[in-house]
Amino acid sequence: MRDYIRKRVVDVSLYIVKTNATVRQAAIVFGVSKSTVHKDVTERLPRVNEDLASQVKEVLELNKAERHIRGGEATKKKYSRTRKVS
Repeated sequence: MRDYIRKRVVDVSLYIVKTNATVRQAAIVFGVSKSTVHKDVTERLPRVNEDLASQVKEVLELNKAERHIRGGEATKKKYSRTRKVS
């Protein structure tokens, strides 16, 4: 694995653990695609740092479990703005 990829993998992973960020949020911050972040943390990270990989996995599982709640809140917010304008 090239050094710049290894550094990105670790940097993205530390960011996710530190901020409880989603894959999408991390991708925006680091200027890469969601697919790249996902591949970094699920395939490349375990080869670099197994302990960090398990921490990232916990955060991603929590985000996945809460995903439906965030989606519902976004929809609620969207339609509450629509009603006020009408």
